[in-house]
Amino acid sequence: MPVKRSRRRLVWAGIITAASLAVALSSCSSAQDTAASAINTVSPPASTGDFVAPRAVPEGMGSGAQDGEFPRTVTHFQGETTLDAQPENVVVISTGQADALLSVGVVPAGSTRGDGADLIPPYLLDTYPQYRTELDSVVDAGGRFTPNFEAIANLAPDLILMNTAGKDADTLFGQLSEIAPTVATQGTGVYWKQDFLLAADALGRTEQAQSLLDEFHSDAAVVGASLEAAPTVSFTRKNGDRLRIFGVPSFTGSIAEDAGLARPASQQFDETSRDISEEELPVADADRLFYGVQGGDPSTLTQTPLWPELQAVRTGRAIAVDDDTFYLNTGPTAARQVLTVLEDTVQQ
Repeated sequence: MPVKRSRRRLVWAGIITAASLAVALSSCSSAQDTAASAINTVSPPASTGDFVAPRAVPEGMGSGAQDGEFPRTVTHFQGETTLDAQPENVVVISTGQADALLSVGVVPAGSTRGDGADLIPPYLLDTYPQYRTELDSVVDAGGRFTPNFEAIANLAPDLILMNTAGKDADTLFGQLSEIAPTVATQGTGVYWKQDFLLAADALGRTEQAQSLLDEFHSDAAVVGASLEAAPTVSFTRKNGDRLRIFGVPSFTGSIAEDAGLARPASQQFDETSRDISEEELPVADADRLFYGVQGGDPSTLTQTPLWPELQAVRTGRAIAVDDDTFYLNTGPTAARQVLTVLEDTVQQ
């Protein structure tokens, strides 16, 4: 029986719209020469076959069941959950999970929203226009960290998806499990692939999800193989007063790694991101700089004093990108759009 919300199945969209994002980071003016030299001091991805973003669910997790085989017991980040039948009415709590569902043919019945974000991100509406009616009827289930339990219960879901990142996961899992069977992924952008596979397992669509990831990895490798020399790429986001650069173990960083793109020495750190001041902006420089601004007003970044001094800006290779796809959402549809933007720009 197909997984669905309104008795329809979605198909993987073949056309991905362009996204916009960027990177900016720096040190004060006395550090600009150091930042500029760091552009050419890079650590390319290792050739050992190891990748920063796990490409499989952690050992011992998942169900081991074939697609469509139910009942199944899924081992996840909050224990075990048994699903008696293939879910048809699914609520998503955490970032990127609506993207994950749509990627394997499921419209969520309800979804929470991030701070300052749309319930259904515009890039998903653009990618799946034939399902606009269903997407417009998705029920608002509150905030990512403050879900509306009454609204969720009124939907009578047969599966709830959440993640454990940045919250009291034990308490939230207990509250949601009183409403419906709940499966918890790990969360944070670098784990987007394993989380996609784990969510797909709960839906009975693991093989479908794996096929999508295999195709993505193949296409990313083609991008890298097409380059005579991999340019350095930088990723930066500004939301409100907060300015960050993103490291290799991040959503966008993992996609750049899949494509064999190098990172500046200033962004070779183990955290997902680092906060920087406007005076530190030069450390965000690279051959290509991808910057995103929540709210869509790039002038809050591009009118800062040090912005015109960045090499990427002077050479016309600072690219504004879609904040939703590069930074707010961490699913396969967003990843496709990020890869498309990288491919279109690094070859110029």
